[in-house]
Amino acid sequence: MRRLAARGAAGDAEEAAAPASEDSSDCVQCRSPSPRRLIDLCAIWDTGVSLPFADWKGASSGVASRRLNEAEKLSSLWEAHLEQQEAAKPQGLGSREWGLVLRMARQQAPPWVNAAFLLFLLSLGGAIEIPMDLTQPPTITKQSVKDHIVDPRDNILIECEAKGNPAPSFHWTRNSRFFNIAKDPRVSMRRRSGTLVIDFRSGGRPEEYEGEYQCFARNKFGTALSNRIRLQVSKSPLWPKENLDPVVVQEGAPLTLQCNPPPGLPSPVIFWMSSSMEPITQDKRVSQGHNGDLYFSNVMLQDMQTDYSCNARFHFTHTIQQKNPFTLKVLTNHPYNDSSLRNHPDMYSARGVAERTPSFMYPQGTSSSQMVLRGMDLLLECIASGVPTPDIAWYKKGGDLPSDKAKFENFNKALRITNVSEEDSGEYFCLASNKMGSIRHTISVRVKAAPYWLDEPKNLILAPGEDGRLVCRANGNPKPTVQWMVNGEPLQSAPPNPNREVAGDTIIFRDTQISSRAVYQCNTSNEHGYLLANAFVSVLDVPPRMLSPRNQLIRVILYNRTRLDCPFFGSPIPTLRWFKNGQGSNLDGGNYHVYENGSLEIKMIRKEDQGIYTCVATNILGKAENQVRLEVKDPTRIYRMPEDQVAKRGTTVQLECRVKHDPSLKLTVSWLKDDEPLYIGNRMKKEDDSLTIFGVAERDQGSYTCVASTELDQDLAKAHLTVLADQATPTNRLAALPKGRPDRPRDLELTDLAERSVRLTWIPGDDNNSPITDYVVQFEEDQFQPGVWHDHSKFPGSVNSAVLQLSPYVNYQFRVIAVNEVGSSHPSLPSERYRTSGAPPESNPGDVKGEGTRKNNMEITWTPMNATSAFGPNLRYIVKWRRRETRDTWNNVTVWGSRYVVGQTPVYVPYEIRVQAENDFGKGPEPDTVIGYSGEDYPRAAPTEVKVRVMNSTAISLQWNRVYSDTVQGQLREYRAYYWRESSLLKNLWVSQKRQQASFPGDRPRGVVSRLFPYSNYKLEMVVVNGRGDGPRSETKEFTTPEGVPSAPRRFRVRQPNLETINLEWDHPEHPNGILIGYTLRYVAFNGTKVGKQMVENFSPNQTKFSMQRADPVSRYRFTLSARTQVGSGEAITEESPAPPNEATPTAAYTNNQADIATQGWFIGLMCAIALLVLILLIVCFIKRSRGGKYPVREKKDVPLGPEDPKEEDGSFDYSDEDNKPLQGSQTSLDGTIKQQESDDSLVDYGEGGEGQFNEDGSFIGQYTVKKDKEETEGNESSEATSPVNAIYSLA
Repeated sequence: MRRLAARGAAGDAEEAAAPASEDSSDCVQCRSPSPRRLIDLCAIWDTGVSLPFADWKGASSGVASRRLNEAEKLSSLWEAHLEQQEAAKPQGLGSREWGLVLRMARQQAPPWVNAAFLLFLLSLGGAIEIPMDLTQPPTITKQSVKDHIVDPRDNILIECEAKGNPAPSFHWTRNSRFFNIAKDPRVSMRRRSGTLVIDFRSGGRPEEYEGEYQCFARNKFGTALSNRIRLQVSKSPLWPKENLDPVVVQEGAPLTLQCNPPPGLPSPVIFWMSSSMEPITQDKRVSQGHNGDLYFSNVMLQDMQTDYSCNARFHFTHTIQQKNPFTLKVLTNHPYNDSSLRNHPDMYSARGVAERTPSFMYPQGTSSSQMVLRGMDLLLECIASGVPTPDIAWYKKGGDLPSDKAKFENFNKALRITNVSEEDSGEYFCLASNKMGSIRHTISVRVKAAPYWLDEPKNLILAPGEDGRLVCRANGNPKPTVQWMVNGEPLQSAPPNPNREVAGDTIIFRDTQISSRAVYQCNTSNEHGYLLANAFVSVLDVPPRMLSPRNQLIRVILYNRTRLDCPFFGSPIPTLRWFKNGQGSNLDGGNYHVYENGSLEIKMIRKEDQGIYTCVATNILGKAENQVRLEVKDPTRIYRMPEDQVAKRGTTVQLECRVKHDPSLKLTVSWLKDDEPLYIGNRMKKEDDSLTIFGVAERDQGSYTCVASTELDQDLAKAHLTVLADQATPTNRLAALPKGRPDRPRDLELTDLAERSVRLTWIPGDDNNSPITDYVVQFEEDQFQPGVWHDHSKFPGSVNSAVLQLSPYVNYQFRVIAVNEVGSSHPSLPSERYRTSGAPPESNPGDVKGEGTRKNNMEITWTPMNATSAFGPNLRYIVKWRRRETRDTWNNVTVWGSRYVVGQTPVYVPYEIRVQAENDFGKGPEPDTVIGYSGEDYPRAAPTEVKVRVMNSTAISLQWNRVYSDTVQGQLREYRAYYWRESSLLKNLWVSQKRQQASFPGDRPRGVVSRLFPYSNYKLEMVVVNGRGDGPRSETKEFTTPEGVPSAPRRFRVRQPNLETINLEWDHPEHPNGILIGYTLRYVAFNGTKVGKQMVENFSPNQTKFSMQRADPVSRYRFTLSARTQVGSGEAITEESPAPPNEATPTAAYTNNQADIATQGWFIGLMCAIALLVLILLIVCFIKRSRGGKYPVREKKDVPLGPEDPKEEDGSFDYSDEDNKPLQGSQTSLDGTIKQQESDDSLVDYGEGGEGQFNEDGSFIGQYTVKKDKEETEGNESSEATSPVNAIYSLA
């Protein structure tokens, strides 16, 4: 079992919910002379590291030694206060206990704790700021970086913001000359800011604006300067075109493939890949240097399997440029690339490659030098060739490498030292060695330094007649020079000031007057850079004032370190003193420490530190004071922690986590698995004091952390769950037997009867071929819920006897249920009853509330206690209440239910409420006090001075005077605006006058109402809302929204009556939102992925139709239509024209393209009419054919008739009249086509031509032609004639 603890104390009410640190461990347990006494022997500070207090009872030296590692969380900075702590030992704390606290405090804190605490200390000594309502010179608050690189595709933004009173004005210089923004239409300055915006949307080259810029912020009290900002445009040039010949190299020789990327700004990131975009595998033998070249310490035949391309990735454009690939040809004595030789212990000799001593490929020679600036990273690189591949090692002459800053990169070929300082200068050397020998290269490192601050000038706030100084100290290598300026001008050219004296890096002011106000600049520079700092001198005569809200509430955990803030201002700078509970002694020293900015630090909070603290700021002009109320809360601790467990798969595991916490704080218990939030699924059950996992699986294995947290602190405890897989059982006869639920346990027996416990024993039933995994013990009591069974506890399937912990005054009856992987057994028969003796309640009812149901009452409710917490007969509740402000005597009443109504109460006043449990054996513990409120009444006042400001066509801003708190008569829920649309500014447009509302929660004086209709008249009223309802309404305000953009046109339709024309129709927008001035139609032709030029048509507001001629029959069109008002174009709607017909299959294409009309009624009617005409035509043809004469054909050809031939009994065929005769030997099929019969007799035999021409003019040539001979017509079932239906579709 592992235990973690982390508690954080809140600095004020807003910080009360700040999360505590996750890095935590245990505290020390010690034994107190009082067995019921609990105490926290741990210390905490604002970084959130804490040690939880522990129960004295049952502590052991083993537990104490295990938990002492928590003391390592405390910082060595605490050492300075140990002597003061000795004198400030809390009353009632033994010497041994206090010694443990001091011993833990002396432990070394981790580095991050020291850093956090150092920042905390620096914040306490920060400069005092002038409130913005007082006059003051400008101060630069935001500016761009000195080297400002911009993307050429975007607009340029150069930031410069400043504060001051009066608000400063801004101007710029470019390349040390005044930059006239008004003359350049592309350049603008943001409102109330000095930020420059250079807009290239209308053209222009960003390179024309490169240069050095400086911002000046000025008001009547001085001028502040920004840094000199060097503006550069990012560049990503193309790779120069080149033809690379194949690189031929002998196997085993070194090789360098040069990249030579184009010079970009900033420099590109280089990486090597093949032309197929596969990364080049790098190792000790093949690697990329810092300059981008690819180095082969020795070339092997396998290197020829791919080509090599250098790639440059440019940051701003997010593009990758690829160089033409190198092709590598390796000459070898062993032409076969046998992969088995790669793992050969002597690969080179196996391939016939001669071994050789190392030599450096980079850098050249035996020595080189390198210069680096202080604070930057130093990168040293050595790349060597040789066979076998050499190993690289790094050393520093005369000392060791800085282990905390040095790290090796690129397979030890590079040494990186971060955050270089002067101590890192000297000689470094790299040693390259293989079995043939070694060689080394020495690198002389010189560390230079750009200027850095030793003492940066700070703003100077003086009263008239006071003295002061500005100090500007910086260091660097070479030593930087210091130049003073005032209001942006050299100090030498400024008007003389008899009260000012310059002494090198210091300006001394004596007997300052109002005229001495100015902004001073200190510029310190050397060849490697510069620093520029602004510091103003402000001369003010201001009495003390407090800058923080009054009467703050700060809650803090017992034994924590905390800080009470009291920000103040005055000139002369006031002195600040702290007092507690109105006592006259100043709080400073011992357990208290007052910082320069007025904050009071209490090093270790005790119960007696609770109270009201007053800070008083005093100068010669007066004094000001503020109060802070400090409440001390008990810490949260887990007193029963989850234990490490080993469980079999399929069993049930329970992890306990029982917590004690301050009852006035809300407790939240959550679980983590492997330090991630745990999802509580169907197999898990989370209760207040445990986590149960049913049917454990392998995925449940891991660490489980219980996190108990309140608004102020938290405690953690961790345990590890190990899941054992099922062991394989030998195959036997039982393995094939069916498994079932176990039989019920039997013969329950109660023994070892005690006041609060009993032993239950049972005999297991048959497991039915599936081992029993768990036993569930249930109980029933006959007083509160007779006949209802509750789970009491769960035990492993290997036990059949267990000790049960019991509650007082419960008449218990038990039963047992067995569980295996198939399911649960039936419950056992109940045991005999056992009643425990009674006792006073050990807890009180929870969820106590006091709320009014009417304006003159307060209903007190609570959650009643159950049978196991009653502890005795005749359970009842003592309810107490009193007015909170008056502190009157308590009213009390005894209640047997779960509610009580207090009558005749004033409207919405706070009450202190207590509910205590009591039975016949006595009363429960002293209850906690809960604050409740009597009933609310409707608010009596309405917001006044309601002001409406129209923001845009759909939104307004509201501002009002807040009502007095005594008129709310309840909890102010929100301010609410009721508004309705009275009319539209468009004539004859009906509008809905339904009332709408906008809510503004909390006590606020302003808000925004949005989603209004443009171009409309509105009315608005304001009310105050509490828990009872709305208050009276304010005076009605009227306002008009301006014109807006319209909604999309309605029912936009695209029709294509033929292949040449497209018709468009639409209706007016549903919401014009103003006076329509026209419509804009944009359309573009497209064919697949090809898109044509966009065309634009503008129409009058009354036009709702448009026709256009298609440019070609293949392309489709995409139309986008929007309506316009004077404000602009509104929402657009887009439609596309139908797909064009397919010329290869005209009938199908026609059907597809006319799919939009195929469902129209007129089209369906037309098709029905055509079908009816075709049917009539076929009937007429049939009748005429039946009326025809008879023609003997047996004489023409002596061919027997088929059974299907139409004939009369005399053997003659029917034929129709000459004018309307279908083919002889054909019949009309069901689909309207004409089908040729088997007969070989046809009109061709009686015509004049052998090819079947019907008449001389050729009008029917080929229409009714058939083959002459029967042999030629066999198998040809259909005639060449076209049916009437086909003829109709042909015409279409």
